Amino acid sequence: NSSGEGPAIVLVPGSCSTGAAWRPVVSHLRDRFRCITTSLPGYGGSSERRTAADRSIDRVAEAVELVIARASQPVHLAGHSFGGLVSLAVALRARVPLQTLVLLEPPAVSMLTDASDAPYATAMRYMAAAYAADHSAGNPIAISAMIDFYGGSGTFAAWPERARAYAAETTAVNLVDWQTAFDFPLERASLAGLAVPTHIVCGGDSHPAMQHIARRLADSIAGATLAQIAGAAHFMIATHPFEVARAIDAPIQRSAVDTV
Repeated sequence: NSSGEGPAIVLVPGSCSTGAAWRPVVSHLRDRFRCITTSLPGYGGSSERRTAADRSIDRVAEAVELVIARASQPVHLAGHSFGGLVSLAVALRARVPLQTLVLLEPPAVSMLTDASDAPYATAMRYMAAAYAADHSAGNPIAISAMIDFYGGSGTFAAWPERARAYAAETTAVNLVDWQTAFDFPLERASLAGLAVPTHIVCGGDSHPAMQHIARRLADSIAGATLAQIAGAAHFMIATHPFEVARAIDAPIQRSAVDTV
């Protein structure tokens, strides 16, 4: 979907959601930008591109690249959660022109390779493994543990029934997303060589592992900036849409100044 006029921003949602998740943020951007939303493969009307034999993030990135290509102009790219990780893959693949990149808490767990990263990597891998086992055991809302890991205890229960039902319905896709995330190799040399102006965003109330990943990405990507949204947790595009819109707009304005 596309709304508004001006420079194009492609907005990529996370797992268990569709492009509609961006509506609160779009309401703060569409007066100055052309906002293009999409769903990741396996969600909404987007067909799954991965197979049991090929769960590479490249297959997901290709879908986003098609959306960017249809924009017919260089775009600003913003991705939330797993959509942020896919957006990072798009930038690293360098198949489509990007003007700026905004990553909102991407689960870049594969970059947690140093000894100081161990507690955070362990927490994420333990959560994902326990969640997968619970789903295999037949718990229809096993995904609630993952949602609460990200958003804090009680987050899933507080969601509207429709959102809870969709998350439960798409659990199998989300479990593949986690496998894709764990298998996505993030090499320091590639991150250091990323040429797209990049802005990393995390929530002040987010899980420590997500805040740690945000700092590590900001330190690893040349010239990247980092912002923390006070009072926000992982699902910030719903709870803090104005602040997220401002975080997306900030690097665009800096880029415009730099090119003058």
